[in-house]
Amino acid sequence: MKKTRDWPGYARVSLFWMVAFVAIGAVAATCVQLLSGSRKESRHDAAAIVQRAVLPSPAFASSGMGGEPVVIADVAEKTVSSVVNIWATKTTQTSLPNVGPFSRDPFFRDFFGPHFFERIPRERRQRSLGSGVIVASTGIILTNNHVVENTEDLRITLTNGRDFDAKIIGSDAKSDVAILQLEGTVEGLKALPFGDSESMRLGDVVIAIGNPFGVGQTVTMGIVSAFGRGNVGIVDYEDLIQTDAAINPGNSGGALVNMRGELIGLNTAIVSRSGGYQGVGFAIPSNLAKPTMDKLLESGTIVRGWLGVAIQDLDEDLAKGLGLAITSGVLISDVTSDSPAEKAGLKRGDVIVEVAGEAMTSTSKLRNKIALAGPKAKVRLVVFRDGKNRSLVVTLGELTDSADVATSAESSTKSTPLGFSVGPLNEAMRKTYDISEKVRDGVVITEVDDAGSGARVGLRPGDVIVELDRKKVKSVGDFETRVARSKGIVLLLVKRDGATLFVAMTKQH
Repeated sequence: MKKTRDWPGYARVSLFWMVAFVAIGAVAATCVQLLSGSRKESRHDAAAIVQRAVLPSPAFASSGMGGEPVVIADVAEKTVSSVVNIWATKTTQTSLPNVGPFSRDPFFRDFFGPHFFERIPRERRQRSLGSGVIVASTGIILTNNHVVENTEDLRITLTNGRDFDAKIIGSDAKSDVAILQLEGTVEGLKALPFGDSESMRLGDVVIAIGNPFGVGQTVTMGIVSAFGRGNVGIVDYEDLIQTDAAINPGNSGGALVNMRGELIGLNTAIVSRSGGYQGVGFAIPSNLAKPTMDKLLESGTIVRGWLGVAIQDLDEDLAKGLGLAITSGVLISDVTSDSPAEKAGLKRGDVIVEVAGEAMTSTSKLRNKIALAGPKAKVRLVVFRDGKNRSLVVTLGELTDSADVATSAESSTKSTPLGFSVGPLNEAMRKTYDISEKVRDGVVITEVDDAGSGARVGLRPGDVIVELDRKKVKSVGDFETRVARSKGIVLLLVKRDGATLFVAMTKQH
């Protein structure tokens, strides 16, 4: 018998499953909505956390005092009124071509002479701009020497619009520092306190304040990129702070300020191919600017101390070539006869590691330290000699125009193969390369391979090699024999233009 379907029972079962599916769908939709909302809230909370961590409002930075955060806007607001705009006028002599109506007339040219109409001297008044820092409420302004050098009129504008005439009361081109005094009634001025530039750390936040391109007072922010930049070629005495805070023409003489609101640098120059900001700016550190300023205020000029040595930075190759157990310090490559250094017992090959208790890490630091100590100062040096430190006291002399505090010898000391030719030190060589009669022994470099190691370490024709591996060189044959016997790094002592320098090289195989 064929079974028949129980429709009422089947309908009840189908209705049950339909209701179940609808209920499950509703629950699922609710869950999806709840989860979606939760994800949105999570994304919102995460974005809020990131915003608070990366882009705080207001922006904070560490002041360096126990990690206490400070508001950058507060620092800028507190210090900007201590930075001024400097407007300077100077007259320059130029010669312009004469294109007047008679310049080509043969009669007038014969009468006045053939060169009278070629160029006519003219005076041209130029306006330059820069910045300065109020360092005393009595109206003392600290700025760069190059901002005010050879100027006739100086006009100072404060951030509140007040104008003052000013006069130069002291300047020093070698350190690029100048001091101005505001004239007239000066009151209500806010001086910017000096900070300790040596307490700054790499990566510390700083702000630069000045008048770029004459647009008006401007604040930019960056970090300390490097310390002790020397041999940049900006001024004679360099130990510069490098920063990526935007510095542009017109910022010179302005303030580089730390997060305590203290002056830690005087903005002085940029490295740029375009003439504008490209991320590399330099400032004179406060620990160099302030003592220079104090001496200028005291006497109006700078009299520097003199040691009487030729020096160069010590690196690993030189240390290895000299057989030294240290790789940090300033190497003495020569000692001037009858100088304070010679009288104190300093010798070629000594490494100066300390001056007056301060570690010497570069030639620029040593030169600045000796210079600022001044003549007749008794300075204690620690030198490394024969495997141990020795303490010496030097009574400094006075630097003259014909001398240098401590002459830095140019040298690049890469460990590369030799690549040059030498000739005998005879009269013909002396005349060809203008070699002093004081250089009695050695061999003369006559040719340097452009692609060889000689060029890479900075050797050039006319250099006289007087020692190889700390032994005197008396002839070309002597030199070649010593080179053949040497192993590893070859240490040369070179005479150049009255200076002496060590050069370390690796022999070609």
